[in-house]
Amino acid sequence: MLDAFSEPTFRKVLSSKIDEGPKHIILDLSQIDFVDSSGLGALVQIAKHAQTAEGTLQIVTNARVTQTVKLVRLEKFLSLQPSVEAALENVK
Repeated sequence: MLDAFSEPTFRKVLSSKIDEGPKHIILDLSQIDFVDSSGLGALVQIAKHAQTAEGTLQIVTNARVTQTVKLVRLEKFLSLQPSVEAALENVK
């Protein structure tokens, strides 16, 4: 679950990982069953942070996460991938 409760820690940990390196991050959310608006906000902030660091953020999703992202029309901004393998191909 990526919600208002977990979002601050989630954002802090991922932001520090981007600062430390590597530049390209694959985030596997395929086992997440719920993302709320604060979770979506964190994903946007992390994607922007990765871009600022000249990196990328690839997000592996499942149907529920994809549906939530599409509801707010962020699917083009957030690089959604169906599998880790597909995300690895996009990083190369």
